[in-house]
Amino acid sequence: MLAFLPVAALLSITPGADTLLVLRTAGLAGARAAAFAALGVGLGCMGWGLLVALGLGAVLVASPLAFAWLKAAGALYLAWIGMALLRGGKTSQGPAVEPARRTGALIAFRRGFLTNLLNPKVGVFYLTLLPQFLPQGPGMAMAGLVLAAAHVLVSLLWFAVMIVFAARLAPMLARPAVSRGLDRLCGVVFIGFGAKLALSRA
Repeated sequence: MLAFLPVAALLSITPGADTLLVLRTAGLAGARAAAFAALGVGLGCMGWGLLVALGLGAVLVASPLAFAWLKAAGALYLAWIGMALLRGGKTSQGPAVEPARRTGALIAFRRGFLTNLLNPKVGVFYLTLLPQFLPQGPGMAMAGLVLAAAHVLVSLLWFAVMIVFAARLAPMLARPAVSRGLDRLCGVVFIGFGAKLALSRA
């Protein structure tokens, strides 16, 4: 655990789609919605940690078709969020289409959860990283879950720091022009994340 925690901290502060999601939600929808988005991200990580602990993550790596389908779903979801933000939330339905000021806690939670759960790179990452820190013998699955939970806890602490920082900028970000500009910027970045995931390899 002592060897794993610095690695988990480094991974937590590395920018990614989940970081952008929490920051945008905190700045434009408030700390409460951002906290739920962070919890969704954490639950998505725990989902992958559970799959890896049960040995199902190896199936993802062994099956190029399963990896490709999940990767396509994740890339499309990220691109969908990005397009919705570029359009200013004016679509007919879906969890990622409401304007930032009306983003509810459950919508934010669902975005965070699906952003991680539909990203097979998270599963591959856990599958390759966690075994390096696991003790040999019985109880490896439980130890893997404990390490995944430790990573989630460190991530949530980091997200809390970001939420507090972003909340201080909320009055400025709430201005319509700034809000629209930030949504468009985030939309482009989310589409970029989706393209990067679609073009990535296992």
